[in-house]
Amino acid sequence: MSTSRALRHGLPPWAVDVGLVVLAVLDAWLNLFDEGTPLVWSCVAIGSAGLFLRRRFPLTVFLLTLPMTVFMDVAVAPIAALYTLAAATRDRRLLVGCALLHAAAGTLAWPLTDSFTGDRTWTLIQFVYTLATAIAPVLCGQLVQARHDVARQLEEVEEAREHERALHAQTVLARERAQLAREMHDVVSHQVSLIAVQAGALQVASADPDAREAARTIRSLSVNTLDELRHMVTLLRASGGKETELAPQPTLADLQRLIANSGIETTLTGKLPPDISTTAQRTVYRTVQEALTNVRKHAPGARAEVHLWHDAHHYGVTITNTAPTRPAVPLPSARQGLIGLRERAELLHGTFTAEPTPQGGYKVELRAPARPD
Repeated sequence: MSTSRALRHGLPPWAVDVGLVVLAVLDAWLNLFDEGTPLVWSCVAIGSAGLFLRRRFPLTVFLLTLPMTVFMDVAVAPIAALYTLAAATRDRRLLVGCALLHAAAGTLAWPLTDSFTGDRTWTLIQFVYTLATAIAPVLCGQLVQARHDVARQLEEVEEAREHERALHAQTVLARERAQLAREMHDVVSHQVSLIAVQAGALQVASADPDAREAARTIRSLSVNTLDELRHMVTLLRASGGKETELAPQPTLADLQRLIANSGIETTLTGKLPPDISTTAQRTVYRTVQEALTNVRKHAPGARAEVHLWHDAHHYGVTITNTAPTRPAVPLPSARQGLIGLRERAELLHGTFTAEPTPQGGYKVELRAPARPD
């Protein structure tokens, strides 16, 4: 960063104005010495003090500096006023008129009768020189104005690029979601459908009542899985639109059906307040669903109890299962179920705990405040 740029960014506007006023007064004093009259010094005071208002009234301040230019050969005040006017206005004709007016005022001599005597060639040369001096701050002011315009346009272009990048990212995300939805539908639903078909065939062909009941449970779970998979595919394809918000989601009313189709001997006790949010109902449902899934995978033959409870400050659900009665079959697991339940509980400003019981079983509990902050 250059020194001039550092000074410009480091000085406040009032400090710059004070410096210009001091320089303008010093410029006038050097030109007048002891020859100034009260009228002249009044013009100096008005023109110099007007620089404090040059940003708000640039044209008026420039006109206030013209008497100083008539009485003496000053440069600071009129050049500063012209520069401010050129940086503030877009009227080129006004700037040309002000430059000509400044050149005319600088060419005139006081008293005015002296301006029309003597060599006219020298007067013309002085007019051209003064006009050239006036053009310099006008060009600088217009250059600064153009620089500000370019900087503002660059900011607008950058904002447009950011918006374009965001739209591109959303498009890519929507494409990936659609691809993921197709993969889930083509792979997962196909496999689960085969499971449901085979379970249905086993339910019809088997003579063992226990085998038929197990096949019925497997078929029911497969159908429910396909139903939820369809909802998930719809959510992925919707990509955050209104269809996502209107997609059906499980509530407390679906707990009975979930427990009946779980394939586990489960009892449901207690109840929750009827006015809890749909998000809370969905979290309770998913907690029970994941807990029963874990019981089915890791504790074969165990019994489970789902207890809904609430008091003046909290509500929640506690799922407890007994010890398994037969060895568990190793099944693939992403180990993300409990993490997801903990994240759901945090969205409700609540807590989620999962721990073994002294009897060899397992206990899962969701606890959330009745009125979260």
